[in-house]
Amino acid sequence: MAVPVALWMSVSAGAVWHSWQTRGMSGERIGASIAAIAGLVFILINSGSLPGETALLVRLLGIVAFALVWFAVIRRTSPGQHPMTPDPRARRIYWSSVTFEAILIPLGASTLGRNHRPELVVPWVALVVGVHFLPFAKAFAVNGFSALAWCLIGLAMIGGIFALTLGATVGTVVVGVLSGVALLTFSAYLGRVVTPNPG
Repeated sequence: MAVPVALWMSVSAGAVWHSWQTRGMSGERIGASIAAIAGLVFILINSGSLPGETALLVRLLGIVAFALVWFAVIRRTSPGQHPMTPDPRARRIYWSSVTFEAILIPLGASTLGRNHRPELVVPWVALVVGVHFLPFAKAFAVNGFSALAWCLIGLAMIGGIFALTLGATVGTVVVGVLSGVALLTFSAYLGRVVTPNPG
């Protein structure tokens, strides 16, 4: 779980950054893109703990939801959303957060594995992803990132408690799948936010 998520998120971060630099994207569309990709990753990977047919259904629903958000919300043109180009400060915040995530996810997962706590790996991943979103509000000038970050942190805490008391499967479903749903919901919302044109 940990290594694929870290790798996928890092590659996605590079792709979003390239689009930001070369095409110019609004802060809302950048944030919605990142959240949608992360949400799909969470659902695809963590739904595997569900029973066979249920896991397949959840994954299909996740793919459909991602496609709807991506093509109906993120890719559409909104006249009220003005493109922004990354300044040096935003660049530092963005890549520092991505590096923080890419290092801490596998490091924490390895530590938990060595200490015989594999059921806490998924909550750990959600916690790191949530924390890494906190600085994005400033980097992208999108306040909604703070709410998303605390939502993921809260789910990580709850999922960790469930994993310790009710088992790894329950914890994985609670924090993994629900984090994916939260990310896709945030992406759909953020993609529809219209930022007034300056002046």
